Amino acid sequence: MIRSRIMKAGVCVVALMLLLTGGQTAHAGVTKDAASKYLKDVQQGNPGFKSVGKITFGPGGLLVVADPAKATITVIDTHDVGPLKKLERKVPQIDIAVAASLGVEPDQIEIADMAVNSQSGKVYLSVNRKTDGQPAILVIDAQGKVKNFDLAEVDYIQVALPGGEESKIRNITGVALASDRLLAAAQSNEEFANKIYSIPLPLTHGTSADIYSAETYHVAHKKWETKAPIQSFVPYSNKGKNYIVGAFACTPIAKFPLDELQSGSKVKGTSVVELGSGNRPLDMLTYESDGKEWLLTNSFRFHWKKSMYGPSKWWGVRVNMDYLDAENVNEEAARRDVKQTKGPDGIEIVDQLAGAVHIDKLDKKEIVVLRDNDGHLDLEIAQLP
Repeated sequence: MIRSRIMKAGVCVVALMLLLTGGQTAHAGVTKDAASKYLKDVQQGNPGFKSVGKITFGPGGLLVVADPAKATITVIDTHDVGPLKKLERKVPQIDIAVAASLGVEPDQIEIADMAVNSQSGKVYLSVNRKTDGQPAILVIDAQGKVKNFDLAEVDYIQVALPGGEESKIRNITGVALASDRLLAAAQSNEEFANKIYSIPLPLTHGTSADIYSAETYHVAHKKWETKAPIQSFVPYSNKGKNYIVGAFACTPIAKFPLDELQSGSKVKGTSVVELGSGNRPLDMLTYESDGKEWLLTNSFRFHWKKSMYGPSKWWGVRVNMDYLDAENVNEEAARRDVKQTKGPDGIEIVDQLAGAVHIDKLDKKEIVVLRDNDGHLDLEIAQLP
């Protein structure tokens, strides 16, 4: 069985916690220690976001924020380290409160992403106001109250995602903290548009990331592709080797090796599972259940059929991590049975993710779900399958 170490959006593996806390389990007093070991040349002030996109949490209340408009990644020490207070109850139509906090109507905001601070239980949203493009980070507490996270005077570091002499980053599609680095996925305007970025620890303000161009075999399309970006991913370690496991539109899951790569090089992924065409993955996390390790992802169905995917265009699936052991499969990658809710063995639709627009892991047994409800969004805690 795979013995992986994976982190997604605020979920930290034991090895990383030991690294960052000097061998002690993280608790409410680790924020200064985590910041000093994780961040270097910390700045104080306003990070100057032009936009906010993907977000994720690390230990000690460290919030990672992607700014696609500036092609930067910012790590903020929020000093939000608990105590843990989970969301007390389902919050219906949370999008109305979110929009009101920015002085607009729900159709005038874009909720780019959601991340849960597993130490405090608070839910963070990255939101862009459509009327003027104003970005904001909002925080939802255990009572479901929405507050603005003040960016005027924060402790942070900011690093750049390089393009090329004539290239430009179009979008940052994912960020994640691994045991030894910060990772990001992005799309550029180059022929090899799919980019993977790696920034070693400690993260130093003003530096630039290493960059790799990624090529992936799209099982449903039956060809190698370079332009389709990784839509969501998790860092992954197996047998002493480090990978990114990413999902793409239409919808292969592939792994990319990260060790011994030189910045600027090209890397080929190995597609191990095909979830079915016509879908765009949104978020990704891993967890353990009944002695097995699972990869969980929610997805948006372009052409929805209720009988096949459940009661919503937003749906979810889990995949047994044993599939990631496969090498050089690509054309022979395992294909999900699109006419059934389960099959082949270890690949199955998850009822808890019906309508899930955003998900993030709270603890070993629970996730927080931002769920579509007839055009509005409800916020709630759900059990992992």
